[in-house]
Amino acid sequence: MDPAEAETPFRAFAEAWLRNHRLAITTQAKYRSHLDTHLLPQWGDWPLVVIFNHHLEIQGWVNELHDELAESTVASVFASFSTIMNVAVRARKIPASPCQGIRVTIGQGGPEHQVATPVQVLRAALRIYDSFGYRGFVLALMNGYTGARWSELVGQQPHEYDEINKAIRIAEPLAEARGRLVKAERPKTPASRRWVRLPPFLADLYEPLLEQAEHSYVFVGDKGGLLRRSHFARRFWRPAWDGDPDHPDPDRRRAPVLRGFTFHEGRHTQRTWLAEDGVPDVARAARLGHKLPGMADVYEHVTPVMKEQVLRTLQKRWETSVLALRADECDRLVAAAPEMRKVLARLQTRNQAGAVTADESKIIAQISPNQA
Repeated sequence: MDPAEAETPFRAFAEAWLRNHRLAITTQAKYRSHLDTHLLPQWGDWPLVVIFNHHLEIQGWVNELHDELAESTVASVFASFSTIMNVAVRARKIPASPCQGIRVTIGQGGPEHQVATPVQVLRAALRIYDSFGYRGFVLALMNGYTGARWSELVGQQPHEYDEINKAIRIAEPLAEARGRLVKAERPKTPASRRWVRLPPFLADLYEPLLEQAEHSYVFVGDKGGLLRRSHFARRFWRPAWDGDPDHPDPDRRRAPVLRGFTFHEGRHTQRTWLAEDGVPDVARAARLGHKLPGMADVYEHVTPVMKEQVLRTLQKRWETSVLALRADECDRLVAAAPEMRKVLARLQTRNQAGAVTADESKIIAQISPNQA
């Protein structure tokens, strides 16, 4: 097996296979549709050997497909992907298919998703700052604290921000068509068209990006190019969350934050946080762009009180995560966002004052009525 052959990009191999494979017209059309719609946007730029080594990434991708497609469609798309990877094995590009052991059907229980804690989101964001810079840092926090989809966030443009209400407009997500990234004419579903308000801390971090905007989109690469999900995941997202605990250089070893955590699981994390904090289901659904089932969608509505509750609980979770950082992590946070120095000092002072008050309360509670 030639190592150079294993570096063949999935796109090149899949296109060559489809071009040289004799198939019925309907089968050819099915593979073409699966490639253009699902496989190439996700895996097109990945070398075959890299796909082989990313079993967890494949499982996460399949789980995400279930959020958008019927189970039978997911199974059909995955079958096409598995067929191509099996051909790669027979062509001696990779030693075995990475599709073995992937759970495709989910039954009534649904796929299992990981939920990150606020401090895990912050730690991963700090790692992405180290590798990608300030835009990546803010994008990672937007993932955890807005519940927006990848396409909805990377499709943000400066004019889509409401400075008064501190909200991003989600109406035209970024989509890939024939290898090009373009603004979609409409969101994924009618319910996906929405405004998502940012908690105060996130608005403070997001707005500098708008002031510095030199491009049509807020989140771009170093040279101003649009972000592709597969490239960003492989180069920046996966290393941040998975760490590198087995690196031969001890100084470069990093423990995982939450191994296998996907960008899409930020949506599950957001909804779970809000549920834990008692936010009504109608407000949770509206924030993520979901429609409530049955008559609940007709008779339940999001109120201003609910919207403020969402912002308040997310702000509190952020502040708690900042206070949970180690000293060296606090230094990295200030390096990423210098304005956080004053915020950090204020939170630490308030936290210490609260601890003193709590200690005094314990002392008073320990005094018996006879001693008082």
